[in-house]
Amino acid sequence: MTVNRRSFLKAAAAGGAVVAAGAIAPRVFGSEHTGHNGTSAAGGAHMHGGHPGGFAVERQQPRAMTPMEYLTHFHWGDKVTQRADGTALREYTITSHPQTLEVAKGVTFPGWVFSTPTIGGMAPGPTLRAREGDTIRIVYRNTDKHPHSMHFHGIHPGNQDGVFELVPEGGEQVYEFTAEPFGVHLYHCHTLPITKHLSKGLFGTLIIDPAEPREQATEMVMMMNGWDVDFDGANEFYTVNGIANYYNEHPIRLKVGEKVRIYLVNVTEFDLINSFHLHANFFKYYPTGTRLDNWEFTDTIIQGQGQRGILEFAYKHPGKYFFHAHVNEFAELGWVGLFEVVP
Repeated sequence: MTVNRRSFLKAAAAGGAVVAAGAIAPRVFGSEHTGHNGTSAAGGAHMHGGHPGGFAVERQQPRAMTPMEYLTHFHWGDKVTQRADGTALREYTITSHPQTLEVAKGVTFPGWVFSTPTIGGMAPGPTLRAREGDTIRIVYRNTDKHPHSMHFHGIHPGNQDGVFELVPEGGEQVYEFTAEPFGVHLYHCHTLPITKHLSKGLFGTLIIDPAEPREQATEMVMMMNGWDVDFDGANEFYTVNGIANYYNEHPIRLKVGEKVRIYLVNVTEFDLINSFHLHANFFKYYPTGTRLDNWEFTDTIIQGQGQRGILEFAYKHPGKYFFHAHVNEFAELGWVGLFEVVP
């Protein structure tokens, strides 16, 4: 069967299921919720505009998180050493390897992923977090037969940029740099062809908090991407956090008046732009999140690949509210979700 955008849309309209060649049985989604008590369902600490109050508990058998767990899970380091000046040395171990990904119900994809000792392989990769001025030390290991690397957006020396030192199969590279500037950034493989390495899943978010914490809020990370499941250079699915339609089938629960902060990143390949539209509300948008005095008030923003920003909003009224790409084709192919706002 030829798999393309039209066939997916046609099948969706008919209520049918499209399964990519080599697909395995789909994972059954549970009834997860975001959890606003300071601990994600994955067992690690997540924050509401502050800094970590403890360390994640090591799991015996690391597993990939669901998109609902991923939404509010921030990885502050496998080992953290506090310094007298108030900064910290944050050490992370990250491994890249091939993995079959479920990108929509009944559709799997031969991806490449990043994982940690406590977080199983997934795309997007784990959301790394630090405070401005901290030292980030990443021990990166490649267990794939293809060379890979890790490139971080931000300010750091050229020899820590993850561009020239490609890591071969079985190789290891240590990246170390000061976390700056504060804001929301991304990391991804920078090995040629970069299009292939990003479109197969080697990307994640890096959040650097300002020295003075932002105002408290319920915080979430959303990475916009597309999946080219038949390798024709065009996306058949579009997602937030890796699985098409997930947040439409599993609404994100909020409370009336609850302040929400979304770290939004666009890593969509094969399309020049992606977008975010919030229904029945407006948000403050901080481009890149590096200036707290520079924002616009809107309900729709557009991002090119690699662009990112911070959205802040609260709902006045209970109900269900869509959020989605304001490119209708993207929304129809999976980039759509719901907030369920309760009193």
